[in-house]
Amino acid sequence: MQAKEFAQLQVRLEEVEDKLMAWHRADECSRRLAQIPGVGPIGATMLAMKAPTPEAFRSARHFAAWLGLTPKDHSTAGKVRFGVITRAGDEALRSVLVVGATTVIQQVRRGRGSASPWLVALLKRKPPKLAAVALANKIARKLMVSGDRYNAKALSPA
Repeated sequence: MQAKEFAQLQVRLEEVEDKLMAWHRADECSRRLAQIPGVGPIGATMLAMKAPTPEAFRSARHFAAWLGLTPKDHSTAGKVRFGVITRAGDEALRSVLVVGATTVIQQVRRGRGSASPWLVALLKRKPPKLAAVALANKIARKLMVSGDRYNAKALSPA
């Protein structure tokens, strides 16, 4: 009985995946996001479906804050202090970007792929997990707001 149910579930999952892939192929934003190393068609489709239009945000930083990829601000009396990552927003979207950034960092540390000088310098002074969140922040800000295509060399600080 469980084997029969499992087989039916597999068929249903394949149908859903086929519909998802058809939507992904038809959507330009989703195809652009899928070019990010570590973010496949399913992650790109989720980002394209769940994230509001970039025009809804005043700046790229506001979009990153909406995702929960910015540090909490503990500034006072002109002294700027940042705390931990806020983790506000959609956990699934944030995790897709962070996992994709972690994959990029793993490839860079193994000597594969091309890395921006910014990322190499960041990895020298910060732990990999913190660098992954910083890279996810940068990718979100650069791609979702500007509409550019992914380019590892272009991820240098503005």
